[in-house]
Amino acid sequence: MVEFSKANIKDFAEDGDDEEEPGEEVESAPPLKVGQEREIGSKGLRKKLLKRGVNWESPQFGDEVTFHYVGTLCEDGSIFASTRTTNEPVTFKLGHDNIVKGLDHGIVTMRKGEIASFMLHPELAYGVSGTTGVPSNSIVQFEVELLSWITVVDICKDGGIIKKILETGEQIGPPGELDEVCGHFCPALTKALKTMKRGERANLIVQPKYAFGQKGNKLNNELPAIPPDSVLSIFVKLLSMKPVIDVTGDLKVKKKVLKEGEGTVTANEGATVTIRYTAMLEDGTVFERKGFDDEQPLQFITDEEQVVAGLDRAVSTMKKNECALITISPEYGVGSTEVKMDLSSVQPSSTILYEVEMLDFIREKAPWELSTPERIEAAVRRKEEGNQLFKIGKYQRAAKKYEKAVDYVSQDVPYTDDDEKIVKPLMLSCWSNGAACCLKLNNFREAIDLCSKILNAESCNVKALYRRAQAYMGVAELLLAELDIKKALEVDPQNREVWLMQKNLKQLQAQNNKQDAKLYRAMFSSKSEDACIAEKRLKTAKDDKDTSMLDESTAAMILETKKYSC
Repeated sequence: MVEFSKANIKDFAEDGDDEEEPGEEVESAPPLKVGQEREIGSKGLRKKLLKRGVNWESPQFGDEVTFHYVGTLCEDGSIFASTRTTNEPVTFKLGHDNIVKGLDHGIVTMRKGEIASFMLHPELAYGVSGTTGVPSNSIVQFEVELLSWITVVDICKDGGIIKKILETGEQIGPPGELDEVCGHFCPALTKALKTMKRGERANLIVQPKYAFGQKGNKLNNELPAIPPDSVLSIFVKLLSMKPVIDVTGDLKVKKKVLKEGEGTVTANEGATVTIRYTAMLEDGTVFERKGFDDEQPLQFITDEEQVVAGLDRAVSTMKKNECALITISPEYGVGSTEVKMDLSSVQPSSTILYEVEMLDFIREKAPWELSTPERIEAAVRRKEEGNQLFKIGKYQRAAKKYEKAVDYVSQDVPYTDDDEKIVKPLMLSCWSNGAACCLKLNNFREAIDLCSKILNAESCNVKALYRRAQAYMGVAELLLAELDIKKALEVDPQNREVWLMQKNLKQLQAQNNKQDAKLYRAMFSSKSEDACIAEKRLKTAKDDKDTSMLDESTAAMILETKKYSC
């Protein structure tokens, strides 16, 4: 939600001072202690800290700073300028030649409330011309108290929208591309909100092309009409925003956070979650509710296909007590079939919505949280789950189980000899089974990688050689497939499956040879025709005794193709 005041309409020309200028980088160094002095840069600017400021932030070039100062001549200590006499601080924009150049570079090193003394050589102060009360080529000193500053941002980098931050927001923000923020007064507002943090308050100076342009705008009765070519001053505060997360990376499962959860920990794959929810169609028709009116909430294990895929994936990203609206496309919902639910049917290819509250979850323990026996036990269990999934044709999920099993036992920890006897065969078996899943899914490159891991450990593993050859054939790398088949037959000459694969490979190679021969004939035929044409041109040129018509490219073609006859 956005709060903004009525726009102040100003018919003034665009001010060139609104353009930002890049500032000089301040050399990093340990913070000064009170009473310490240091040279800043190499142009004759020295700083002495008189009073420490608060926080850690400093203004930047382009910001509007408000400060008190007392200027004195180093030669005799006489005061030539001071805001203390009237007790009225000044406000200037850093980096825009409104104040002494050297003082700009000193103020960007200060914090709010800090008091410091700056000594400036003439080239950073008033130079050879001097000023009132300051003779030519004078070294001067400024005692500065930095009261506050307003950060100024040129949002579009063309002076069209200048944002002055009046109050900084929380560390959360700014909104992402999918996040929802209410505020549609004019195009500039949308652009500005994308740069703001929650709780931030700002003043926007908006040029006509980002406001209402040459046409102006006739607003409702609460606000006056805006004349053509008006520059607007808009005061805006970002009160709240609803983060929207692309859960699946293809915008087909989106999660809009309605209420932030607790802490930073989310559920994960394999977590036991407890949720309550209302499920509905896009038109608002509710087809299922769980956890309301004394009904038990739903408890399930994520990544186990116990609920629709979109809900499963989104819940895995939620924090405890988080509330979210999850929008699920048909691919991650009920698909192309009609499904009868508790309160209503869901038609084929329907987009569905779940309003979910995460009541509780127990995360699946990470490998490093388990002892060695627990890791081995978990890996064996995941492998068996993968085997069951493979048997029923769920190859994608089976592959994830094998991968997770390897994760449990591939940690960089010392194993005893007895443990090693279990762990090594377990990892090799999971890689092999994972490669079998990849072959079923036509993911040949991944299958090659998994088989190569096995062969790095056991160079004569016939099953790995067989499956890698199969994968090489899948990506038409027939020579590599032939090498693996030959090695497999050297290890196991009677292996019937490898013999059959060798027969299939020879058929593939014969087909490829035929295709190559056809391609070469076509190419050579084309070259032969070109050679005939070139030779005829050469003969004509000789007959006419005019070799000037024979260019270099034609001659080169004749030399290259002279072995082909007409």
